[in-house]
Amino acid sequence: MTRYVREPMSSFFRIAKIFAILFSVAHAILFSISAVAQSHERLPERKTFYLMPMVEGMYACEEGLSNRRLKGIDEARKYCTQNKLDGAAGITRLLDELEPGGPKGQVQVGFQATLQLLSLYRRNGKEWAIDEKKLDAYLQVITRVERPVVVYLAADHFDTQGPLVDELIKDKRNLMLLANGKPPVSSYFGYRIVPYTLQADESIKVNHYRFAALRHVAKRINALPQAVRDRIIAITLLGELHHMFPDFEGGTGKYEKIQVTDYSPASVAGFRRWLAQRHGSLKQFNAQGGFSYVSFDQVPAPAKDIRVERLGSFGEHYGAFADGRLPIAGWLSDPQGHISQLDLYVDGRLVGPFERGFNRLDVYRAVKDVSNPNVGFRHDFDFSELPVGRHLAQVVAQAKGGPYLVSEVPFVKVARDQSPIKSVKVAGLPGLNPLQGLNGVKASLDLPRSMQDVYFNPLARDWNLYREWQVRQFMNRFHEVALEAGLPAGKLYSHQIMPRVNSSWNPQLFSVQQTLQADTPWKMGLNMYGGATDSDWVRGFLAKHKITDYGVPEFNPQQWKRPGVHLNAMKSHYLGGARFISPYYFSVIPDRYKVQEKHGVNAMELRADNKTDGSALFFQAIREFAAY
Repeated sequence: MTRYVREPMSSFFRIAKIFAILFSVAHAILFSISAVAQSHERLPERKTFYLMPMVEGMYACEEGLSNRRLKGIDEARKYCTQNKLDGAAGITRLLDELEPGGPKGQVQVGFQATLQLLSLYRRNGKEWAIDEKKLDAYLQVITRVERPVVVYLAADHFDTQGPLVDELIKDKRNLMLLANGKPPVSSYFGYRIVPYTLQADESIKVNHYRFAALRHVAKRINALPQAVRDRIIAITLLGELHHMFPDFEGGTGKYEKIQVTDYSPASVAGFRRWLAQRHGSLKQFNAQGGFSYVSFDQVPAPAKDIRVERLGSFGEHYGAFADGRLPIAGWLSDPQGHISQLDLYVDGRLVGPFERGFNRLDVYRAVKDVSNPNVGFRHDFDFSELPVGRHLAQVVAQAKGGPYLVSEVPFVKVARDQSPIKSVKVAGLPGLNPLQGLNGVKASLDLPRSMQDVYFNPLARDWNLYREWQVRQFMNRFHEVALEAGLPAGKLYSHQIMPRVNSSWNPQLFSVQQTLQADTPWKMGLNMYGGATDSDWVRGFLAKHKITDYGVPEFNPQQWKRPGVHLNAMKSHYLGGARFISPYYFSVIPDRYKVQEKHGVNAMELRADNKTDGSALFFQAIREFAAY
């Protein structure tokens, strides 16, 4: 190693250096003061905004957690419940750490309390009854923790704990089925998932228990002291209600050989009744779809892929593009703001602009230079009226010196009889500049694959609309029961997923769009992760549907590359009119009881020492925002 000898410093330069150091220190102090002042800028006056973190460990009392003779968290919870103890003390300490001195000011900290309805049941002889001790423990927590609370009445596919569920899954009437007659029973990071039916018939056992529990819990909530009921600022219903599919954990973006629900006998019969009502007459239905069915009872629920299966009629064809829409989607990072618009051209003709700003957390994770996950673009192109043959889709960026070609992809529309396609090259829009001419711009087209073959089956479009209708109908009924049971209408929110905010996902797998419309009788509760937490696309969605009072029952930016992301995301919903957001998630359970393996869920635990997914940064931002 070479040694460097420092030359002696003159007095003048020593003094100059001292002044330079003092100036730097003063500048740093002023910058710090300015940053603090900016971070605590005065927010506009509005109704109280609530930070309501989801907290793990509601039933974990300190006596149970400290008892080393108890093996595992389940034994500790059981001990606490049997002894009428709970985790209220630990939750109170956590919330006091986030907002010292209790709830006050424009932003107040409370918590979200989850109650899984099916998990409340215990066997009583040959019957099943609500375990009042479990329900008492839940109500005891929201009574003892003197903070605002969001009551989450869960009854979706995550409500799978307890012995009742083991019995329910033995009867297929309780479940949604794939076309092969099997339910897509799955797991989510080791947690059991059960695809409960979307039929609202209360003679179906799972519905009997879900609705009975809802009515009973509502009765108990209404019997709480007025002061406790006043602290309930929202009640979210059901959870993420949607259709199901195989590989629930990793298959949200699948387009090849997809499998969906629900092909149960009751669902298929309902589809035929829905078709008759929608189309008015069989003659009109056949004319519109180009079919020749002799009765609605013969109309199939589309389930077969014409590419690999023999069809009895073309109406049986189903796939990700069978409804006549081809997603053209990818991502584009333009940190310097060169591009003013992104347009879709097909066969050299302008179709229209792409929607941009979709969440692509996968790109954010994978590409170092991408510091904002909202880089997705997508256009669901309606190819149903295109002639059979080869076509060319082009993604074109409008910018100074442009237009520029982002990407292009050929695709083929195939006839119902699969007659051969003439190999004719299709001309695109000429005179496009290469994207490399725009400094700092990175892009990739993910959908569709080159030479994707597509078939349009009008019945597949009906099938997808019917599946959306099923989700809406069940949520309608659950909301009706909640109202009939006396829960306050002004506090009832959904707890719904928004698949379309993630442009790489396949929204057909979920079929939730009709539960996200402006005409819903409940208030909108929208779960947001990644870039969706601070998204121009989400703001546009809320504005389009004139949604000004909403909640965010699950909220986590999952980012770490830019300062201020978490605080800005929370402020955006304060300014956007949200009643509450629920940061996901905190835990009051000691580490020795937790699974030590890091995965997508526990990576989001909000604590000062968890740097994964920006969790520590989010933790600190919550404390800062709570001071407003």
